[in-house]
Amino acid sequence: MNVLVLGAGQLARMMALAVKPLNITIRAFDVGSGKVVDPLASNIVFGSLEQGIEFADFITAEFEHIDHQTLALCQASGKLRPSSQAIKVGGDRRLEKQLLIKCGVANAEHSIIATKADFDQALNNLSLPLILKSALAGYDGKGQWRLKDKAQAAATWHDIKAFFDGGEQGVKHAVVAEQMVPFDREVSLVGARDSQGNTVVYPLTENHHTNGVLSVSIAREINQALQAQAKQMFDSIANELDYIGVLAIEFFQVGEQLLVNEIAPRVHNSGHWTQQGADTCQFENHIRAVCDLPLGSTELVRPSAMINILGEDHVPNEILQVASTTLHWYGKSKRAGRKMGHINVSGNSEQQLASRLTQLAEILPAATFDELNPYVTAYQQQLS
Repeated sequence: MNVLVLGAGQLARMMALAVKPLNITIRAFDVGSGKVVDPLASNIVFGSLEQGIEFADFITAEFEHIDHQTLALCQASGKLRPSSQAIKVGGDRRLEKQLLIKCGVANAEHSIIATKADFDQALNNLSLPLILKSALAGYDGKGQWRLKDKAQAAATWHDIKAFFDGGEQGVKHAVVAEQMVPFDREVSLVGARDSQGNTVVYPLTENHHTNGVLSVSIAREINQALQAQAKQMFDSIANELDYIGVLAIEFFQVGEQLLVNEIAPRVHNSGHWTQQGADTCQFENHIRAVCDLPLGSTELVRPSAMINILGEDHVPNEILQVASTTLHWYGKSKRAGRKMGHINVSGNSEQQLASRLTQLAEILPAATFDELNPYVTAYQQQLS
């Protein structure tokens, strides 16, 4: 079976590695070059997008910011999973908010801003502090502003207007203003839905961010009430989209309530731990769903964590001496803040996982992984 992935980054690479044993061949459409390449060796070129579509039994995507012409061409082939509309929703926060409202899924109070009048109205309708996110271009902490005091309003609007004016020609930009949520922690749910409407979800994952970028995810023992709440939201959203594949939902946890922060119509960074912590990783389950194969188990086999490697192309080899530690590089050229790879580590218990995370924190350079040590210390304190 042949699958074409829209996007040729690390997620396409990990899909290809995960499903090789299933005799599924994956090629990737590099949106930069406009060519179809081997996701494991991008210097191997197979031809144009049209040739890639002809090659594929099914088409999927590794990211949501895909131009609409490409999506329309793939949708017209009848091979695209999830649908172009589902991918567009993940790439436009305006559509995302409309979906959440339609599904009756709890999320932060918000307003859509396209003009100065909208901005002024948002300040009147919402309580400060606010976080303002680009509807189309913001991710990993980029394209975002924080407004804590009305004295900052004029300067903030000046920055937003400059962002609007610098947008791509013909693309109407907007900003979603959200009331900041005083959350207890950030968690995410990764799950899969097949073409028959069957759904499976992995355990809720606890996430820690550094400067707006995910740095650590931990899959822990399940809080059954929260898990059930998250699963209900997942099913509501996935069914409304008639979704096929892996879908990720990021939440704020406030007490015993979950509020949706964002959805991602694809495999997700916070699900990388599934490579070592579950029988079937998110990458294999995504392709299974896309290719009409039975979905695999999503149960937590053992407590596991993922540590992102940001902006570095080297880590000490000594980390591999820590039991149940696996290193995943993405084959990228080094750039500040870039996701270069990740480290997965597991334990037979949360206490053992915490101990191994402590060992890793002692080995990894503090300058690069500066927030790992305090996060691990806090995790240990929760267990004591």
